[in-house]
Amino acid sequence: MTQVDVLILGASGYGGGELLRWLSTHPAVKTLRGTARSHAGKPFHAQHPNLRGLVDGTFEATPDWEALASSPAPVIFSALPHGELGKLWPELEAAAKTHPGLLERLIVIDLSTDFRLDTAWVYGLVDWKPERMAGAKRIANPGCFATALQLALLPLAQWQPAFVAVTAATGSSGSGAALSETTHHPSRAHDFKAYKILGHQHEAEVLRTLASLGWEAPLSFVPQSAPMVRGIFATVQFPLPAGLDTAALKAHFEAFYQGRFFVRLVDGSPRVAATVGSAFAELAVAAKGGHGAILVALDNLGKGMATQAVQNLNLSLGLPEWTGLRSAGGWPA
Repeated sequence: MTQVDVLILGASGYGGGELLRWLSTHPAVKTLRGTARSHAGKPFHAQHPNLRGLVDGTFEATPDWEALASSPAPVIFSALPHGELGKLWPELEAAAKTHPGLLERLIVIDLSTDFRLDTAWVYGLVDWKPERMAGAKRIANPGCFATALQLALLPLAQWQPAFVAVTAATGSSGSGAALSETTHHPSRAHDFKAYKILGHQHEAEVLRTLASLGWEAPLSFVPQSAPMVRGIFATVQFPLPAGLDTAALKAHFEAFYQGRFFVRLVDGSPRVAATVGSAFAELAVAAKGGHGAILVALDNLGKGMATQAVQNLNLSLGLPEWTGLRSAGGWPA
């Protein structure tokens, strides 16, 4: 098994913490480092108390390019806020180029929006054409909402429904670790509201994927802010093709996701709590009276972020996608 040396940019945030947690026990990870300029010199557990006694290391102010250059298999995960890696990329490329061969060996997996629409990067939706990730060196990890929506919509592309309505609720951790009015617990704990109505930024990557399949999807997406910390629950409704009932629709989804270890088809309703802290997504389907519904639950910090990024690393290295990820979350969450 290839042994890699990993650097996490922006390791102090929620995504960075999840990457530290999963990568610290990954059998292919030889060394693990993380940067966080404002926390430089502090141990990882200062920001991620769940890692105390389990994940050694301290936050570094800047990347150690000498350490990366000395590695035969260097990897960078970027968990920086949206827009940051895009700004830093020319500087990072220039620094890497001072070490002959490093840029060509280096695998970069970005968790932000910065490169998801950039054709020079592979779009890392692992359960759609996973062969695209084999050997990939520049991977743009999908957004959390975008992951949930595409898992529901991709199997429908062959029918191209005339209208698709989506409502999807997310937990507060989706807004990141920085305190804001929308994530402050007293203003969110006993409330439920919609936001960015018909205008969420994840729509662009969803529509691009569907357009690549010849479906200019008429998507109506209303995201919602739920009184939970982690998780996404999405409901997709559409006009049902003639002759399909619930059993036939479920059989279609099961065939579509056959062999996709981290996509589980369930009866009834998916459960957010059954996916939190894991790499799994749960889907369920229903059909009645000419209407169809697809339900999706996943952990926005897991399948919607960090564990999907680790899946992308696994596929890039030619490893089984579940390497280092074959673990259940807690129950109850």
